[in-house]
Amino acid sequence: MSAAAPALRLPPRQSWWRRSANGRLIVLYLLPAILVMGIITAYPLIFQVWLSFTDYGVKNLRVGSPAPNVVGFDNYIRIFQSNLGIPNFEFLRLILYNLFWALSNVIIHVILGVLIAVLLNTKGLWFKRFYRAIFIIPVVIPPIIVATVWRNMYDPDYGAINLLLSGTVGTLLRIPPDAFRIDWMQQVADPIGFIPLPLAFYGMLIANTWLGWPLNAVVATGALQSIPNELYEAAEIDGASSWQRFRNITIVYLRPAMLPYAIYGFVITFNLFYLAYFMSGGGPFGRTELLVTQAYRLVNEQRLYGVGAAFAVIMFFILLVITIITNRMAKATARYDA
Repeated sequence: MSAAAPALRLPPRQSWWRRSANGRLIVLYLLPAILVMGIITAYPLIFQVWLSFTDYGVKNLRVGSPAPNVVGFDNYIRIFQSNLGIPNFEFLRLILYNLFWALSNVIIHVILGVLIAVLLNTKGLWFKRFYRAIFIIPVVIPPIIVATVWRNMYDPDYGAINLLLSGTVGTLLRIPPDAFRIDWMQQVADPIGFIPLPLAFYGMLIANTWLGWPLNAVVATGALQSIPNELYEAAEIDGASSWQRFRNITIVYLRPAMLPYAIYGFVITFNLFYLAYFMSGGGPFGRTELLVTQAYRLVNEQRLYGVGAAFAVIMFFILLVITIITNRMAKATARYDA
């Protein structure tokens, strides 16, 4: 009878920390970044969510003051029911206007940016670099200066816009100058009767179009320069027209670059604080107020800190849902090499 084979002994399983020679070193390198992000990002977010479930107010600001009362979803219910006691506050109208404001701006910015990028990408065009350097100037101007200059340009008495209209259209059609004393930012009557948007919306749309299309043109220019010329030459040999080449080559190759940037532009425009706050002040009667300016007023003017925190949480989820839906529908992050 043969002897039994000795049992095979496996070495004790070691943890990743012990098994990896560089494990401790990797964690030590990452630890400062994790701590910084936890302090400046994670903690404020968690604190804000907690704050949104309380009645935190001025009484709780002092050191040693009593803790705020937990009110559950009361702040959210008051916001959804527009029951904040604030003049001209209607939550549903505010959301619909904010969505339309962001969507209309992004559509104009993308279309205008692509068209100008295509135009400046034309072969044989002189001073291309000069044009591209000029149209990027609005981007580098501080936002507060942009808002202040455009607000002064829309001044009803001495603004450049009214003076320009009076000097051109008024002189051509012999219309008296008093007819062009237009109060762009506070006119109550809607300029287009069947569209419930104040004149201030169109004024800010013009200002933000001047500000927003250059970056779209820069992104489109970079994407255009990456398109192989052989594709256009092959399409031209096959008898494709200019429109067919633009639709089947240019737009197809622009899509991977422009769609993610359009989503980014939507988020930026959705939260574009300075134009709505410094140009129109939310007027007339709060009709050009954005969610971000309303949240600012809740905190800095009404001192409703708990309600303001709930408002910010709602804004976060609105943008999150819109981004997810847009990404799914447009496949903005899909791969094109598979």
